[in-house]
Amino acid sequence: MTPAHFIASAVIVTVLLVAVRYAAECYIRPFRRCRACQGKGRKPNRIGRGTHDCRRCRGTGLRLRLGRHLWNHARALHRDATR
Repeated sequence: MTPAHFIASAVIVTVLLVAVRYAAECYIRPFRRCRACQGKGRKPNRIGRGTHDCRRCRGTGLRLRLGRHLWNHARALHRDATR
């Protein structure tokens, strides 16, 4: 095995491991913290001392992961196509 083949196979295996780990993460924990409010669900007002609910997470502090969103969409397409 040449060094180029070894490096290519190592890259492919690494990418596959990362993809499997992300898929498992989406299955086990489908939600992640909202980046806009840092998972608090509230954001400070621009003027004054009050706060309001975060628009992105609607005050829950959680957002659906992109991989889980794509999985849910694919499942819905399959379900609608097979009925």
